[in-house]
Amino acid sequence: MPESLRAESASSTRAPLLLLLPLLLLPLLLLRIQGSAAQHFLHLRPVPSEELPLTDLIEYPDPELDPKTKDLDERVLRRLLGSHFDPTFMSVAAPGEVRGLAKNASEPGEQHGRGAAAARRERAMPSEIRDMDFARAAWPDPRGSRAGALGRKARRKMQLFLWAYTQCPVAYAWKDLGGRFWPRYVREGSCQSGRSCSIPAGMSCKAQRSTSKAILRWYCRGWGAHRNCTWLKIQYPIIAECRCSC
Repeated sequence: MPESLRAESASSTRAPLLLLLPLLLLPLLLLRIQGSAAQHFLHLRPVPSEELPLTDLIEYPDPELDPKTKDLDERVLRRLLGSHFDPTFMSVAAPGEVRGLAKNASEPGEQHGRGAAAARRERAMPSEIRDMDFARAAWPDPRGSRAGALGRKARRKMQLFLWAYTQCPVAYAWKDLGGRFWPRYVREGSCQSGRSCSIPAGMSCKAQRSTSKAILRWYCRGWGAHRNCTWLKIQYPIIAECRCSC
């Protein structure tokens, strides 16, 4: 076969292939774009951290990854969670609408009244303030130039003042975790950060101790017809104690 005819035949064979090439690459391009969109939400997930309270989890907004009505049977979910269900720190419905629970409180299940508040102060007063020896301290005597010792009532008032100024109570508030957690509402703790808690100023209230509560997390793996979703039991950390520290 002459060289000119052979070259013309090869050229005519490549032409249809070049026309089909964009059609073959289009599905790959669409899959790439979809994968990139999913990766965007994966990059927004929080990295492992010891900081509390937990930062909000940014979920991939695909309704196919949400639990369906049949997956939200409260009787089944209560059996899965078992004795780990703690109504003080978790709620199935919005807390403001059930059981008259307050939205915010300094202590879970706290009682009202001056007597109960005083008892809580006595139990929680730090030993370094409770055992402080004010009797041996010399204070200016307003009746003269000589230094005098504080009386019993004055020492008590000074203790209460120092304790009120330096205490770091845990502030609890209800948080909506979204439909992929059960129970959906969890009572989180946080440390007050509005002012310094030390004399002289410089220290602040920080998380000292935490506790974990077991809740259920809706987890899916796989794609399309091969996707498999189920409820997994996870540990959710909650601040249990705040302390004045550097």
